[in-house]
Amino acid sequence: MVDEGADEADRDVELEDDDSGAVIAAVGRQVRLWREAAGLRAAELGAAIGYGENQVYKVEVGKRIPKPEFLDRADEVLGAGGKLAAMKKDVAEARYPKKVRDLAKLEREAVELGSYSNHNLHGLLQTEEYARALYEMRRPAFGADQIARYVAARMARQEIFGAEPLRMLTFVLEEVTVRRPLGGRAIARRQLERLLDVGRLRHVEIQVMPTDREDHAGMGGQFQLLKFDDGTAVAHWEGQLSNRLISDPKEVRIIELRYGIVRAQALTPRESLAFVEKVLGET
Repeated sequence: MVDEGADEADRDVELEDDDSGAVIAAVGRQVRLWREAAGLRAAELGAAIGYGENQVYKVEVGKRIPKPEFLDRADEVLGAGGKLAAMKKDVAEARYPKKVRDLAKLEREAVELGSYSNHNLHGLLQTEEYARALYEMRRPAFGADQIARYVAARMARQEIFGAEPLRMLTFVLEEVTVRRPLGGRAIARRQLERLLDVGRLRHVEIQVMPTDREDHAGMGGQFQLLKFDDGTAVAHWEGQLSNRLISDPKEVRIIELRYGIVRAQALTPRESLAFVEKVLGET
């Protein structure tokens, strides 16, 4: 029986850059070529894998991003020997906004990552429900598909915690980002538990910047600092409507200086975990 709603979450997508569109178009062409080689019509392939004929056509012409299960089923039915299923990783990355893919690439290549967050928790630390709550608060409002896309991209970036070799990951969080119950208290509690779990990893240090500090080197706003194996470094700044990659060595040194002072002004990692535990007990 054909499940017309099987691909409901993947409505027609306007891809944000040429690279993504090229990937999805190439995958669609491969699906069509394997289907034609198997002597099947689009309707027959759809019936065999649980999708509608129109959905198959849209995948083939690059108008719809195929889900992983679409490629798995099509690979099996068409006898592609894993060639279609192997495209799942490329498709998954193409689903994400270009700026997210670019940032995730830098994070994967970095041997050290440092972040100062002054408004909400850093994306690498967020639970899925906390991230979703943040995107649901956006004004103008995001659509359901857009929210799902951004949340999936944010969660995918968190693979960095288990990637080998281990990277040194440090985070300085403003006290308000730990205390503010974004999404509700139940979500906030699970988010605090997540901070404790991550903060206990050997290669992760989380520090809290108390609100009562009279001297604060991070008043210029949040930033992220990434250092690479060849000794180079870049910084990433994200504002209200734009983000900026900082690669000029002089500007990067300024960010490094500020981050070092911010870390010295914050609670130590041990004190910070104790602080998070205290807030959890109060939430």
